[in-house]
Amino acid sequence: MQLGLTVLRVALGATFFAHGAQKLFGWFGGPGLEGTAKGFDSMGMKPGKRNAVLAAGSETGAGALFALGLATPAAAAGAVGVMGEAIRTVHGEKGFFNTEGGYEFNLVLMAAAVTIADLGPGDLSLDEALGLKLHGPLWALAALGAGLAGPRLLERAAPAPEPEPERFEREPEPEQVSAAA
Repeated sequence: MQLGLTVLRVALGATFFAHGAQKLFGWFGGPGLEGTAKGFDSMGMKPGKRNAVLAAGSETGAGALFALGLATPAAAAGAVGVMGEAIRTVHGEKGFFNTEGGYEFNLVLMAAAVTIADLGPGDLSLDEALGLKLHGPLWALAALGAGLAGPRLLERAAPAPEPEPERFEREPEPEQVSAAA
């Protein structure tokens, strides 16, 4: 049995699931979908609701798949996609270190996901029980590529709607003051 790999996979899955459930359902003290959507809007990731559903759904789904050891490359692609977007939109400009809001934590999560896609989910997994041998270097590279390309493809397939221009309303004319006073 590959105990270390199983522990890593389940811990990674639980972490992704918990973070996604915070955003999606408001579980574990999270903001829920409406709060996440508002937060995304305020960070410029518009439309916030669509992006919140995609991010939270990807995190929750990838986490559940990892925890179960099912469809491991798909789980890895989802994890890489969410963390890649987090780096691109929020953490990248803040540098490497997490203490400054940087991307080190996101990068480690991505590396763990790709590693599990390469090594496989371990003996105690649904992939193993079902006889699915979906792991190895090509699966790992495919998960990495799909995870990095997926968000770009989603943006092109369903672009954010153009913001409505603010309406210009003419101010009322000031009252004419009579000069014959």
